Amino acid sequence: MKINKVLNNNVVITVNENKQELVVMGKGLAFQKKVGESIDPSKIEKTFVLQKSGITEKLHQLLKNTSEKYLDISSEILEFAQMNLPYKLDEYLYVALTDHISFAISRYQQGIQLKNTLLYEIRKYYKREFEIGLKALDIIEAHTEIRLDEDEAASIALHLVNSGISGENMAMAIQVTDVVDNVLNIVKYHYKMELDELSINYDRFLTHLRFFAVRYIRKEKNEDTLDDFLYEQIQRKYEEAYACTKKIAIYFKNNFEWLLSKDDEVYLTVHIHRVTYRQQNSSQNL
Repeated sequence: MKINKVLNNNVVITVNENKQELVVMGKGLAFQKKVGESIDPSKIEKTFVLQKSGITEKLHQLLKNTSEKYLDISSEILEFAQMNLPYKLDEYLYVALTDHISFAISRYQQGIQLKNTLLYEIRKYYKREFEIGLKALDIIEAHTEIRLDEDEAASIALHLVNSGISGENMAMAIQVTDVVDNVLNIVKYHYKMELDELSINYDRFLTHLRFFAVRYIRKEKNEDTLDDFLYEQIQRKYEEAYACTKKIAIYFKNNFEWLLSKDDEVYLTVHIHRVTYRQQNSSQNL
């Protein structure tokens, strides 16, 4: 096994007998080594295969400013994730997750704590991914002696969900885009207004719709957990947004034979209210 590219003293790129590109890690593996020289097998601690073009260069750029220990952590997390998820993860997640973990640790050390505003939704709608996110916190702690909070578990889960979209197939990504666009158009026509695409509420709504679309495409039904009192309270409190949600429910029923649960309707209603309320009031005051 010969070195094709040196990423740093501990990480090199090589090729196996099947002509697959490999990332090989080990302490001092490439110290004073050059391209074309042999790798000492006794120093190899971890190996993983890269099949997607372009990932090598992104890893190279990342490892210029990031310790390879975070790549090692990401590799362990993704190995666990892949064993516990029914869909294939995109290889770019090696880069994205390594970068995320490195930044999260850096923020922790500086005393900067960022809240994940989607924590509740991720924990509710993506239970498998969130459980893997919690396991990832254990792995990170084992390597760094730093315990990150559940907001980071949710962020890692979000990386898994987003990776799963591209990892499953391009057709799925197209379906997600199509469903999201159609739902956004229903909201726009119902309220007879354009949505502020630069607002935080729009970003949150968009993320929620993507999650919702992925669940529909994977046929992951959502069980009702909310009581009738809360459901009726939301109907009364956000009457206009609820009316819009019922139009979305009709769209899913007529086009996909997909029945929204009460939980789905409540969360859609709240998000629709958030994304339209301030904007609607501003235009009325002009």
